[in-house]
Order: sequence, then C-alpha cells, then structure tokens
Amino acid sequence: MLAAVLLAACAPAAPAAQQRSAASGTAASGEQRSAPKRLVAATAGEPSIPPAISIPGDDELRVLVNAGLTVVDNTGSRRPQLAEAVPSIDNGLWKLFPDGRMETRWKIRDGATWHDGIPVTSADFIFTAQVAQDRELAAFGHDVHSSIDSVEAPDPRTVVVSWKRPYVDADGLFSHDLTPPLPSHLLEKPYLEDKSTFTQLPFWTDEYVGSGPYQMREWVRGSYLVLGANDRYVLGRPKIDEIEIRFMTDANTLMASILSGAIQTTLGRSLSIEQAAQLREQWRDGSTNIEFGITAWLVLIPQFVNPNPPAVANTAFRLALLHAIDRQEMADTLNGGLVPVAHSWLSPGQPQYRAIEESLPKYEFDPRAATQAISTLGFTRGPDGMFVDSADGQRLELEIRNIGLEISRKSMFAVADYWQKAGVGVSTVVIPPQRVSDFEYRATFPAFQLFNQPNDVRGMPNLYSSRARLPSNNFQVPGAGNHTRYMSPELDGLLDQYYSTIPRPQRTEALGRIVRHIAENLNLMGLFYNGDAEAISNRVTGVTTARAGGSLSSWNAHEWDMK
Repeated sequence: MLAAVLLAACAPAAPAAQQRSAASGTAASGEQRSAPKRLVAATAGEPSIPPAISIPGDDELRVLVNAGLTVVDNTGSRRPQLAEAVPSIDNGLWKLFPDGRMETRWKIRDGATWHDGIPVTSADFIFTAQVAQDRELAAFGHDVHSSIDSVEAPDPRTVVVSWKRPYVDADGLFSHDLTPPLPSHLLEKPYLEDKSTFTQLPFWTDEYVGSGPYQMREWVRGSYLVLGANDRYVLGRPKIDEIEIRFMTDANTLMASILSGAIQTTLGRSLSIEQAAQLREQWRDGSTNIEFGITAWLVLIPQFVNPNPPAVANTAFRLALLHAIDRQEMADTLNGGLVPVAHSWLSPGQPQYRAIEESLPKYEFDPRAATQAISTLGFTRGPDGMFVDSADGQRLELEIRNIGLEISRKSMFAVADYWQKAGVGVSTVVIPPQRVSDFEYRATFPAFQLFNQPNDVRGMPNLYSSRARLPSNNFQVPGAGNHTRYMSPELDGLLDQYYSTIPRPQRTEALGRIVRHIAENLNLMGLFYNGDAEAISNRVTGVTTARAGGSLSSWNAHEWDMK
C-alpha cells in the first residue's frame, strides 16, 4: 500500500484544463438530467427584426436577440449593457464644450461577443453609423445622426462620438431606441456589394446574429419562431433555455391559448384591458399585469398629403370631428373608466406631464358645435341628415384604417358611429396582416388611421418632417415614421430646440411648446390613453411589468426564470 501511494504521488498531475473539463462534464451531466426550461410566449402578429412599421412584439423581439451599448430599465433609467458605463457629465464620459459641441465615450465590456462568437468591437459601431447615415437605407437611420460629426475607434473596445451640437439623448446612441449595433463581419460585405437587397438578406430572419441574451434557432414564417439561450451573453447566460414566440392575430385564439396553459406570457401590446380583466377571473395559473395611461394612447392620425376628402387638411374640420366624439364615453366603455381622455400627446406617466398639463387646450364633446362648424366649411345637410359638398353635391365620406388590434378596432367602429351621427359618412378598413409592412399602402391612406401607439419623448423623432413616408424616399424612413406626413417647419424648429437643450427645466419648457403645437394644430388627435396588458404565468419570474420611459419587458430577459 505504501508503494502504491508513493507511486501515485510521483505521477504527473492532470492539466488544470482537463480538471475543469471533467468538472464541467459532471455539471453538464447534471444539467442533462434536468429538463431544459422552456417558455412559450405570444404576440398579436408576426414581428420583424429589421426596421419597419412596428407591430406589437417587434421591439420586444429585437431586445431579446440584440444588445445595445445601454438599455432602458423598467423605471425609465438607462443602464449599461454592452458598455461598461452609461456616459454622463459626472463620470466624464459625456463632455460639453463651450462652442456647443459634445463628446460621448463608451468602453465595450470585456467578453462582449456576437452570437457566432466573434467579439463585438468598435468597428461594428463605425459600420452601424455608416449604414444609419446612408440615405439609400433610410429605414436604418435616425435623426440623431444629423447631430453627429464623427464616430471614431481609438482601440477595439472604445467608441468615441463627436457631436456637432447638443443632443439630449446622446447617452442612448447605439442602443435599442437609437440605432442598435450591426455585426460588421457579417453585413459589411453584402452592404457594399448590393444595398438594394440588404433588407431581404436571410440574416434578418432565421440566420439572424445579434449580441442579446437569446439567439435565433428557427423561424417559421406566419407561425412561430424559437430562440435559444446565448451562452456567451455578456451579462450572463439566461436562466430560461428556450423561448418560443407564437404569432397570434386572432384575439380569441390568443385568449384560449393562455387559459389552456399553452402560452405562459405575452409580448408587446397583445391584450386589451377587457381581455386582461377576463383573464384575472378565469386564469388560475397566472396573473395579469396592467398599466394604465403610461405607455400608449388611442390616436386618430390624419392624412396631410393629398387627403381625400381635402377637408381633412383643414384644422377647423379636424376640430369639428373631434368635438363630435364622446371620448369620455369611449374611455369608460372600452377601458372600464380606468384611463383618462387624451388631451395631450404626452401621457400622464411621463415626468414632464404635470409641468405642461394646465396650459393645454381641452376639446369637450359638443356635437352641436361639430355640425355647425362643418356647415361653415362648404357642406350642407341632405334630406337623410348626411353632409354633402355644397358645390358638387358629393356626399362627405371618410375612411378610417387600423391594423386590427382589438382596442383600436373597437375604437375605430365607435368613432365611425359618432361621425355618422354628426352627418359624416364613414367606411372602416382593418389592414390585413399581409399589408402591414406595405410601406406605400400604409402611407397613402385617404383620410385617417387609428392606432394604439406609444407616446413618450423617445418617439418624438417620428414627428419630424423628414420622417414622412414619401415617394422620394420610397416610403421608407427611420423608425416608425411620421404617419400623418404632417410637414411643419415650425414643429421641426421646436423639435430641434428640444434636442439641443441639455438643462432639464429649459428642456421641459421646450417640450411644452411641442405638445401645445400638436394640441392646437391637431396633427395628432388623441382619444384616450391606454396601457399595456400583459399575461404572465405564475410560473414565470423576473419579468418587470411597471414600466416607464419607453422601456420593454424584455430589457432584463436574461434574469427571467421558470418555477
């Protein structure tokens, strides 16, 4: 026995790498014995990764599969993600110069990689800026880039942006809300070879490579997609191994799937408040979390380019139509009286709302004022009580479109009923799923669209004239776009003033002028505020539901878990 012990002591030790491999093999065996954690989620439509006209679930999917330098958490605060820190005046990473220029600097975290294992480097952000500034690919851009002088890379892990002028959200550059990063090692070559096919690359679906907590495994068009946990995610491997996202355009099917336990959570604005209330009563295996009046509003969007009828472009006519709608009754009926009428583009959940609320005009329900105003605009009422054009006798007819979400569809029919009672003919159109991303069709609606749309300061760039979808830009613009195609130098100037005002009190004053411009010109016609309704199974933990400032539930998806 003594000889055997001495012989073993003299034998060479196993390499440390082999010891780690053995240990990990033991852990792996343990993991194999336990079933993988799998979450089944649903959206109200098929989401899209490349920039497009947003539908519910788009943003959530993009944050699941791709990371930015920073991310907005559920409180509306910005946190570092791929970067080590968020630039600020206090930490010296955000510098203001006397001549109005600025500089922001980010250090990429050590170990940040794309899904294919290639390191995320500063070269990726230089390429992203190149694509974002390319007018031929306007959908990838953002107005923020007009304020940028240069993007430089002192070393592979440092990104330095020089700014021509102040920009209040500069710390959010190269993140989900301001141009998320693109992998240059995969996209630079096809970009340089043929820009015309850039958005049709297989990369944007089942071959997508991002840097987020989950990576693409499978995408069956029109049905579902499957995401797998990213072992290399820079903030740590997600606790849930696999997420399947099913596309459900039918509200009844979605509800039945949740109640049966087939769906554990919803992503995006997929449920109405009415559905959420029903789930609270019937869904024993889950809990429903709802926010009221913070993240969205129901809004009528007028057409300002060749509207039909032309009266839609007349502010007095739009005011008459707004007077004809009992918005309080709509809020009480469709959302159980839990949300207020939307007198302001800015929602009450935003911190600046109280400072500007009192100065806003409020247009009450007044059907008599509505019909009197329409009568002064060249229309007369016929024997059937409907208005006709006094010049040619043509009946006054409007069309309203929406993308078919339950709350917006019900609102559309309610508005149509109010307008018909006021003597205005109305036809309603639910946009079919196959035309949701048809940019020209979506841009050239004749009179009105009705959306359930986010309305916080992060969406303000979509108010710029340059975001209008026009033939000259092939109906493709950065972000969600200026749906109304309202092009106002005055509003553009107010937006510029806001984005160049860093001190918060003066910035709030500039925001108030923007909100008043919208309220007075009615280029957006608010009905009532709305909130997110999300179904979350009691088996799912870590999902933050009380959100503000444009944050998404998937901002911390790597921390989600399943019981």
